[in-house]
Amino acid sequence: MPFPGAKIPTAIPTFPSHKAKEATELAMKDNIQLMEIEFPTSGLQSVPGDGEGGIEMTESMQLIREFCDRLVAPEKATRTRIFFPEASEVKFARTSVFEGVSLKLDYLTKPSFFEDFGFGTKVKTADRVRPEDELFLVAYPYFNVNEMLVVEELYKEAVTNTSRKLIIFNGELDRIRSGYYPSFFYPKLAALTKTLLPKMETVYYIHNFKGRNGGTLFRCYPGPWQVLRRTGNKYICVHQRETMPSLKEVALDILQPA
Repeated sequence: MPFPGAKIPTAIPTFPSHKAKEATELAMKDNIQLMEIEFPTSGLQSVPGDGEGGIEMTESMQLIREFCDRLVAPEKATRTRIFFPEASEVKFARTSVFEGVSLKLDYLTKPSFFEDFGFGTKVKTADRVRPEDELFLVAYPYFNVNEMLVVEELYKEAVTNTSRKLIIFNGELDRIRSGYYPSFFYPKLAALTKTLLPKMETVYYIHNFKGRNGGTLFRCYPGPWQVLRRTGNKYICVHQRETMPSLKEVALDILQPA
């Protein structure tokens, strides 16, 4: 149940980039270096997979641009590097949503026919980092399982023991948290629940639950995690805690009628 005196939201608007920006800035002031933002892309009450994959990525790209316009001051733009999943995404971003910006656009992985057969030299993502870089934002690293492994590599080699910050935007990290990838087949990915994720702070998060007992798991740093039950077009807080509940617990226990 809600804590006494807690501020309970009664409705969730469209992507509140100003709130996500404020939450991120507060986390940065608390010297948090690894952050997560997760927001539904195909509409406020949507869930991952409601939209076609390519469309969801484009929508996330638009949300990232809106977020960056608020968070990154003009004089900091050239010190901010945005990593998209692949080089082709960077090309698309430069000619569409991010056309004309001073932000540095980069990629996590670059598929190569020759590398698939063991030829060629792998260039680490961290090797493309420049000394003046201050902030990294990683865009939706979930389509290929290797992408989050590259994110961990980037964090270890270019963020740890520096003053830099790294934000993962719409990485669908709940797949890793929930065991969607069996550890037997994806041991390195499953290991992230013990190595990378414990170091991460979720600064702005919305996950919707559909169906008869619908609702939302919500968090805005530095506030607590809240489970909001949907009643018509309003949301009522029915549970609150300092740590993130699992999606299974929210769906099967907290949102179930008494």
